[in-house]
This record gives sequence, C-alpha cells and structure tokens, in this order.
Amino acid sequence: MGKFILNIIHRPEMVPEYAEKVTGQGKKEDISRKSLLTESLDIFRLQQKIAHDNGFKTTIQMTYASLFNEEAVALAKEHHEKYGDEISLTLLGLPCKEFREKYKTKDFCIWMFSMEDKKSIVTDVFEKFHQAFGFYPTSTGSYYLDAELTNYIKQQYPMVTCAVATCWEEGPKAYRTCNNSWYTLFDGGPWNPWIPSKQNTHSPAANEAEDSGIVAIPHLSRDLLACFDGNGSNFGTHPQNVLRGMIYKNGEYPYLYNLIDQYRSLAKYNNGYAYNMMFVGPGWMNKMGRWEAPYELLVKSYEDGMAYYAELRDKGEIEDMTMTEFACWYRANKTYTEPECALWKDILYGSEKQLFWYVDPYLRTCVDMNQGGALIDLRPYVSKLDWPVGIGTKHVQDASYPFLIQSMYRAGYFTHYAGEGTIKSCKVSYQGEEVDLCLCRTKARFSQEGKDRILTLDPVEIEFSDLTIKLVSTFTFTEGTGKIKISRKIIEMSNPDAVVHINEYTTACYGTTEYPEDMYGIILKCIGKNDVKEIVYKYKCREESVLNARKVEAVVPQIDTRLSMTPVVDGVEGYFREGYAFSPMFTLGLTKNISNNEEMITCLNLEKAD
Repeated sequence: MGKFILNIIHRPEMVPEYAEKVTGQGKKEDISRKSLLTESLDIFRLQQKIAHDNGFKTTIQMTYASLFNEEAVALAKEHHEKYGDEISLTLLGLPCKEFREKYKTKDFCIWMFSMEDKKSIVTDVFEKFHQAFGFYPTSTGSYYLDAELTNYIKQQYPMVTCAVATCWEEGPKAYRTCNNSWYTLFDGGPWNPWIPSKQNTHSPAANEAEDSGIVAIPHLSRDLLACFDGNGSNFGTHPQNVLRGMIYKNGEYPYLYNLIDQYRSLAKYNNGYAYNMMFVGPGWMNKMGRWEAPYELLVKSYEDGMAYYAELRDKGEIEDMTMTEFACWYRANKTYTEPECALWKDILYGSEKQLFWYVDPYLRTCVDMNQGGALIDLRPYVSKLDWPVGIGTKHVQDASYPFLIQSMYRAGYFTHYAGEGTIKSCKVSYQGEEVDLCLCRTKARFSQEGKDRILTLDPVEIEFSDLTIKLVSTFTFTEGTGKIKISRKIIEMSNPDAVVHINEYTTACYGTTEYPEDMYGIILKCIGKNDVKEIVYKYKCREESVLNARKVEAVVPQIDTRLSMTPVVDGVEGYFREGYAFSPMFTLGLTKNISNNEEMITCLNLEKAD
C-alpha cells in the first residue's frame, strides 16, 4: 500500500468552545454577539488560507450555527470550487440562537441527548445543510457518535460514508485535568481509522453484517504513550494541543514534528499504510490567546505544522485527502479483520519506554515493554456491547468501552500493602524466591508472518540468590481469532539442571473508570482433564485449582464476555482466585515447571459470553 494519508479538517464554528466568555469580557452571555461571530469567521478564513497556501485541500465541516451565516456558506462554496475542498457537516457547533430557542437547552454534545432529540437534531442539521448547498453531505462527525445515532444517520442519509466518531482516550484522565467539568468520557476506542460495528461504535466490524456503513476516523491523532499515561488533550498532532501541553521552547516545538513522524512510522506495522489528521475549530486561535500562548504563537504553530506537512508532501511522503476520498480509499484497501498495530516509543520524556498497541474486531490491547511485556489494557470488542448513551439511558455521559485490564484505572502492578491491580503478566519462582516480569524492563521488535503479527521481546535477566536465568517472551496475535499466544522461553541458565516455576496469570475486573463495579455473579472456572472447579463471585477470597488443566476462565455477564486462558503444552496446573471487597478483582492462572531451553506457551482468549 505504501501511503501516509493526511486529513485536514476545519470547521467554521461560529460559537467556539469557551470563546464567548473570552470575547464577552465579563458581559452577560450572548452567543449571538457580533464580535464573537466575526472573529470566529476571520480565524476560520485564516486557517483555510494557511492550508491552501501550502497546497492542501481541506474538509470543511459546517456547523449548525454556520449554516445560518451567509458569509460562511459562501466561503465554503467558493473554496469547494476553487480548491477542491469537501463541504461536510459536523454535529459539533450546535449552540446558536436558533438551536437554543428550539431545544431549550445548553447541551451541545449530540451523543448526550435523548434518542428522540438526536433524531430531531440530525434532521434539522442535515436539512438545513441541504437548504444551504442543494445537496446532502457525504461525511459528518462529532467528538463521539454512538452506534444508535450512527445507524440512524446512515438509514436516513445513506450518502454519508465517513465520520469523526471518537476521541482517543478522552476519559477520566482528561476529565480530571478539566477541573472535573468536562463530561466527555469515551476512551477505549481505536486510535486510527476503522469501520465501526452496528452494535458499538468503538468495536470494529468483523464482517459485512456488522458493518455500520461508514468509515470512522478519530478526533485528532494522539501520542499513544503520553495519552495513556496522562491527559490526551495535551499530546496530539494538532499544534495547539502541543502548546496546551507546554511542550515548546522559544517558539519551537520539535515534539510536534516527532509525533507526526512517529505516525508516519506506523506504516512499518500496517502493510505500508499510515494515517494522520488535523481537526481544528477557530476557538484554538483566539485573538486573546490560549494556553498562556499569545495569538501570534498560536498562528505560527499552525503555519509551521502545515509547512511540515507540505515538506513531506513535496518529498512524496504524504498524500492529502478529503474525508470522503479517504473513506473510499480505506474501503478499497483494508479488510474487516486486518488489525491496526503500533509499536510506539516515548518521544517526549526520554524514558526509552515502549508500548505495543493492537486492535482488531475482537480486542484492543496494549503490551508494556517497561513492565516486561505485561498487558496493561484489554478491551473485549468481541462482545460488541450494546451500550446506549445519552439522556434516558443508563449511560448519560459515559460512552467508554469497558475494560478487563486497565493499569491506570485499576492500579496495574500493585505496590500497596494489600490487594491487586489489573494486569496480565508472568511470575518466575525458584526455591522460595519469586520475580514478576513487571519488574523487568525490555524492548521489542515487530514481525509479520501471514496472518500472524508477532512481538518478540529482548531477553530479560532474572537473578535469584543462587541462579540466574535469561527469558524471552513472544506474543503472537493471529488475525481474526480474538486470541493472543504467549511464549515464555528460558534460553540460558547459570545452572543448566535447575527447574523454575512459571506462573502465567491474568488479574482482571471490568469497568470504565477508577471506581469499582459490582463483581457479584461473575463465574470463575477451572477445567482439568478429570476435574472441574467452579464458583460464583461473592467477594470471599476463595481459590481453586486443577491438575492437567485444559482451561481457566471467567464469565463476566455484566459485559457479556468470556475471558479464558488455555495451555498449549501438557502438564499444566490451572487455578483461579476470587477477590474481596477491598480488592475486587479476579485472577486466572496457569503454572508449570520448566528448565533450560524449555518454554511455557499459553493462549489468552476473548469470546462473547452468550
């Protein structure tokens, strides 16, 4: 495929987020204030000029408010004719005098409305667009589009083929850094374009029957390490994100270019294809300044970022497309089960940390080489959870896809005096001493063999009081299976006759935030060759084990998921461990004694429970 594709998306947002309070200078709120509308349109015009001066076409996502502005409509028509820009429609930018008079609300996030209001708003916005331009848009979007809304849009306006559909890792971490006032909770989705399923926007479609009919793109291209560890709003290829994160000095921001380059490098792991997007509203270049940065620096950062894209384009290393053009290309070049992979390194803090991200229609996961290959995030996409969101549902604001493992929200490798955190790792024991691979830093390399994506970790050295071993971990992700095969192989021992104990374990729960969910009713089971042990979770600290294990599993009915571990070798003992109220987790494990040049191979499996 050999392409690095760029989407540049601008929106003439007549009432940009936060901007009314700035231009109003303490006056009574008035979202129809002429100074606000004039400045917003001036900034949109400047953003368009910067893109066009660099030879790029854009996707102009008209907001509902902009459709009432004759100048904004005329600009879009002119730029479509002159530069080939696509005229699109966004469900952001709803607030305006006309909207508030009709809906009697200050809500502006389309996914948070009741389904009845969502349908009414979609009709209003799409028909107003048609009235202004004489045709319907072929692309749309928002910060997030829930599946029910996406299905309705596709049903009513089948010409729509592309949409901005989620904002990567925009969850509790972002909420906290907005003074607990920004209720946009939807992390757990893909970071790069995907085809959403009809059942759940975050979960990619596995086949044509699940296909929602659109190609989804993320709201901004984020740093896949810094965003997981911290607030995603500070780390993206949107230049003003970098300014908000204070990641610049003397008006220069090499991190921005490094981040773009790292996205370019993802072609190595995805059959030659890489993607990047820049999605900008006028509020980011407010003339009063933003993020402690003056207006001049805001403009300069956007000019510099666009110039860097132009430099790549002139070298033949990038191709710009409109949203609809990209959706057509994606449909022609990608398959449903083809995964998205990213071997990502720290380019900001100098830690040399590496993460490997993997997503397909069955799961999303992250492997942390700084913790010896521990899985620190796991989302069971295979369950295709029906997760209605908005007023009148169980999830008014929280649209996140639930996790089984999330080390930031459930502690990961636990260092407190009691309890455990969610993580998938391996413990090695010898004569009463135990080492968790979470404490063994390493690096990884990526390879592909047919349908297998293989992550091979550099050997780690483990020292016991009278034994030193070297161990290699290998992860094999087989396309279209929902399985991860994990090998732990000893390649060297200071005492070749020694025998060590390998404990491959998964500690998990479920949830979308830091707060515990009700674990009551989860079924834990060990299945052996001649024995089966099973309990229903009741917070009682119970443990069971079987010899000659065939499978250990947990059925989590709350998220319709079956998580299991199966051995690929014989002579394995299986166990489960129930948690308690202070530590509401469960643990599944497979153990075996091995010696030099032997390996323990297991599979982690995700299935829909019913």
